[in-house]
Amino acid sequence: PAAATLLAAGHERLPDAADVLDRVICVVNNDAITLYELQEAEAHYLHENKERAPDGEARKALRERLLSHIIESRIQLQQAERDKVTVEDAEVSEQLEEIMKKLNAKTQPEFEEMLKGQGLTLEAVKKRIKDQIMVQRLTRRKVGLRVSVTEQEIDKYLEENREKLEVGLSFEARHILFLPEAGKGEEGWEAARQRAVQVYALLLEGQDFGELAKKYSEDASGKDGGSLGSLKRGELAPDIEAAVLKLDAGQVSPPFRSQVGYHLFRLDSKESLAGEALVQARNQIRDILYRQKYDARLQEWLAEMKQRAIIDIRM
Repeated sequence: PAAATLLAAGHERLPDAADVLDRVICVVNNDAITLYELQEAEAHYLHENKERAPDGEARKALRERLLSHIIESRIQLQQAERDKVTVEDAEVSEQLEEIMKKLNAKTQPEFEEMLKGQGLTLEAVKKRIKDQIMVQRLTRRKVGLRVSVTEQEIDKYLEENREKLEVGLSFEARHILFLPEAGKGEEGWEAARQRAVQVYALLLEGQDFGELAKKYSEDASGKDGGSLGSLKRGELAPDIEAAVLKLDAGQVSPPFRSQVGYHLFRLDSKESLAGEALVQARNQIRDILYRQKYDARLQEWLAEMKQRAIIDIRM
């Protein structure tokens, strides 16, 4: 909604509208845009982004960008009027009350004093709110209602981005670590591998992983049965995590060499994109794809309207 971005609270006061009212900087289909409107938009932008006013070419570029937004908004408002889009006074009042709450203005006179301090009037703020609602309503009709996402598109995105979507899902694992003896080079590594192979054979016979970890692991986790605890995807080294997560729950890996030594891994459990997690992921994907399509359609629609409009920039 309009909210506090309508006010540049704490910003330098805007010049009086009368000072620049007659300075037309652009005409859109016989509808004038004044320098005052651009200065107002600039003040709001700088306040919202907590920036100081730039100088020289940077300020020129900012003003050109803001003017482009104003032109787009004006074209949309003209279309909204042609389409007879309406906004009730009660809707404007409701958003006005929200702004007053955010600014801790307890009464309307207090609020009007705040506006006056910024060179704004209550009527100007009401008009901005009304315009924003009209544009939102128009874009919903012209863009939002014409965008849809299919289940097939969600399936495709899920397949192509599964790893990224699984980041943050947890898993629990154990390991038994066999360290190479320092100073022995490859001979030390081979001895560690052989110890790992021997214990792996015991696991295949059905012996308890936790008990074997307590007995043979050369890592501090051995006393806890080799438990690595509850982990989020992305917390382990990529090669180790890949070795663990390719296991099924309850399955044990053959000896795995890392930079530290040889490991035997056991995956106790892992969350996957199933059940509620899958439902949430699909909803998230639907939102992502909808926003991508919406933004693309919005830009296409704005470009079409701009092409049809008569725009005379006089800056």
